[in-house]
Amino acid sequence: RLRRDQLVADYAKDLPSAVACLQDDFEACIAHLKFPLAHRRAIRTTDEMDKRFFVRGTNLLERLFGEERRRTKVIPHAFRERALLKLMYAALIRAAERWRAIKTTAFERRQPQAIRHELDRARAQRTAPATRPDFTASQPRLSSKDRT
Repeated sequence: RLRRDQLVADYAKDLPSAVACLQDDFEACIAHLKFPLAHRRAIRTTDEMDKRFFVRGTNLLERLFGEERRRTKVIPHAFRERALLKLMYAALIRAAERWRAIKTTAFERRQPQAIRHELDRARAQRTAPATRPDFTASQPRLSSKDRT
């Protein structure tokens, strides 16, 4: 965020539209940083994709859409909507299977559980009643032992 602020300060006067675009999409640009290190490369580049169709520097979704465009150009009118959807889902399933092959450490596997535990604890604190009244000590007795 500090680098973004410096970049905005340096180029705001010369390139106002580019700076505005950066400011609008900054959170989307850094979203991959929330993932573990082992996943970032697969998210940002196509190293996990088939080496025959390797294009360096594109993200996974752009690569999948590019591959589907290439396939449909070979036979432009052969694919109806349902067939094209099957083709795209098959590509997404293949990409997901490759992504599952990413090695993670035991620490990285425990991270989501620790985050979930922390969020649950914070929610329990937010939603807990401020005090719990003791009803037994404060209520007057409505009947006597003699049943009169």
